[in-house]
Amino acid sequence: MNGRAIGAGLLTTAALVALGALPAAAVESLPTAPTPDQAASAPQTLDTLSRFFARDGALARSAAAPRVEGGSVPVRILSPDFVAGKAGAPVARVEFRASLAVAADGRKASLWTVKQPDGWQVVNIATGDDEIRYAEQGGRVLPGGLVFREPQIDAWYVQKGAKVLPLDEDAVRAVGKNGTSLTAYRERVAEAYGDKLPGSAYAKKGTAGGYAPQADAPLPHEESAVTVASTAAGAGAVLALALIGTTAIRRRRAARES
Repeated sequence: MNGRAIGAGLLTTAALVALGALPAAAVESLPTAPTPDQAASAPQTLDTLSRFFARDGALARSAAAPRVEGGSVPVRILSPDFVAGKAGAPVARVEFRASLAVAADGRKASLWTVKQPDGWQVVNIATGDDEIRYAEQGGRVLPGGLVFREPQIDAWYVQKGAKVLPLDEDAVRAVGKNGTSLTAYRERVAEAYGDKLPGSAYAKKGTAGGYAPQADAPLPHEESAVTVASTAAGAGAVLALALIGTTAIRRRRAARES
């Protein structure tokens, strides 16, 4: 949906445009709101969604009639503290909240919202409903569990207590169809990413935000869009809304399934 800015440095809007992650014409700021749901359903957000769904000519902007369905869900990403073996660190941490947007023709998109000093703000729109769908699936597979994503391999899991279960094919390839223990999972990610954490020589090279396997480093579209969401939440940066349509990982998944 990939290196979702775990351990990445702050990228400004100008830097994103320079990287080719955001076309200059596709960058804008949306107003903040008291809650994620209000930010997602604000008139300016809906207007932007109309342009988003009409961008490929599939339907006219005036006919998009986007709507936001249900409430937002927290999106958790594998934590570098967990990878590093920090005592008491949860397996994942909340990076942003996601809301489901649906167009008149049934196409779906995920709105990514982060907390700013003056309220919540939509910072990205991504094609599809991965974040919401896997949150719902995880609740069915392991009620009360914590749903999270290992972005480097685009794998989704649900964890509860000592159990980690896969929610998609990428996770099955990583831990098997029956899942694994939390301890065994920690050992796996420590081996895979332990030398790529913030402060490592790998991170200092600026490669993939310092947190992705060399064999599968994320493309600029993937990391940069999330860097905006993740780092802005902690740094109070000016946020950019990326009308990217889909991340490279999602394109990769679609190619696999076609």
